[in-house]
Amino acid sequence: QVQLVESGGGLVQAGGSLRLSCAASGRTFSSFPMGWFRQAPGKEREFVAAISDSIDYTVYLDSVKGRFTMSRDNARNSVVLQMNSLKPEDTGVYYCAAGAMHYFNDYTSRNAVNYDYWGQGTLVTVSS
Repeated sequence: QVQLVESGGGLVQAGGSLRLSCAASGRTFSSFPMGWFRQAPGKEREFVAAISDSIDYTVYLDSVKGRFTMSRDNARNSVVLQMNSLKPEDTGVYYCAAGAMHYFNDYTSRNAVNYDYWGQGTLVTVSS
């Protein structure tokens, strides 16, 4: 069992930065690939970024490449999403997720059904 708690959301102007953190409980955190998803008002939840369990292989949504960076610290049971050059279209509730998937690749990491545990979300609002 893994419990996830996100933090770091808030209101920021376009072009600004935010750093989201996800704290995980459970002794097997290091064995889980992790992902970030977001959901804008009136839209479906979408994939943002993911990181593998061991070799720090990362996958990003095309629209955030070069602006967002995901990292993990297995010793501290946490993952971070550093978001720079934020745009109004980045607004939404950001969710941290952990997935016990057998294979982590560019395809499986983007699919929400492959994640078993979810946090409660943290709201990011980017004003224009």
